[in-house]
Amino acid sequence: MLNFYPPKAKQRTVGLMAALSILLVCASCQPRRELRLTGKTMGTTYHITVVAGLLTSTGTLQKKIDARLAAINRSMSTYDPNSEISRFNAIASVEETFSPSVDFLDVLEVAGELYRLTDGAWDGTLDPLINLWGFGRKGAVHQVPADDRIDRALGHVGFDRVERDPSGRIRKTDPAVTLDLASIAKGYGVDAVARLLGDEGLTDFVVEIGGEVYARGHRKDGKPWRIGINRPDRDAAFNEVYKAVPLTDQAMATSGDYRIFFQIGEHAYAHILDPRTGRPVTNGVVSASVVAANCTVADGLATALMVMGPEKGVALVDRLPGVACLIVTRQPDGSLKDHPSSGFVLH
Repeated sequence: MLNFYPPKAKQRTVGLMAALSILLVCASCQPRRELRLTGKTMGTTYHITVVAGLLTSTGTLQKKIDARLAAINRSMSTYDPNSEISRFNAIASVEETFSPSVDFLDVLEVAGELYRLTDGAWDGTLDPLINLWGFGRKGAVHQVPADDRIDRALGHVGFDRVERDPSGRIRKTDPAVTLDLASIAKGYGVDAVARLLGDEGLTDFVVEIGGEVYARGHRKDGKPWRIGINRPDRDAAFNEVYKAVPLTDQAMATSGDYRIFFQIGEHAYAHILDPRTGRPVTNGVVSASVVAANCTVADGLATALMVMGPEKGVALVDRLPGVACLIVTRQPDGSLKDHPSSGFVLH
């Protein structure tokens, strides 16, 4: 048998391989610690906790996360006049087509499915109404719009007015239709960061953007991550927990009427609008939390359940495999009532 290595060189190579093997074994059994990364995105903040070994560096990881979120923001922020969504909204023709990025197209596909599943209770074309009520990029108005203005805006709402051709290009069937995908964009950002962390070889982490969460694996102590649902009261602290939910390889998103609203006299007008009436919901629902395989779906579905109410909302979720929810309503005496789906689990 031919020997391509001089004896001493071969010994050095074998020794180097043995040392490398020891190093790899030591790396695999090194003590694990919790790394925390925070930042700003999509008009809110993100918080990420990663359970990893001592050799994991956060600096490079955070740069990758910030770059990924910046790309999504450039795609779907209605506050950026140069974003994809803003450029699509500026189109005033039914003939002109638009070629969306992969991110934009992915979100539109989920949006279409949510629109269909919820019979229009979730609608990504509420942009004119969101601005009319003072909850959008045009700023607060703190007044109830006139009925005729609501009706005019409502005449240009309907996600089925955005069509996609086989090549992936999209167009409007109503030139006045404009998109606002904020109710699923944060969830999509959570999913994108979770995929990034997985591609980096990380197996135990929790990603949160503006209250929307995806948890993979387990905590440092080997137990499932526990995610709190904020108490749905307008005077509740942001860290006041109403219920805690164990999450492993799942996402959870919560929508509520208790953070973004304006008040006239004793009446509060929340930012959750019913696409069918053009007005804030008045069905007693104050919070809706959804657990699903991904945060994009959970985010949008939580908004839809606020509109649908507990009976129809729970009935829908019970038909969806791998999805669970908790809808909370306020009773006439001010107390809170829980409406969980059959698969919803509390810690």
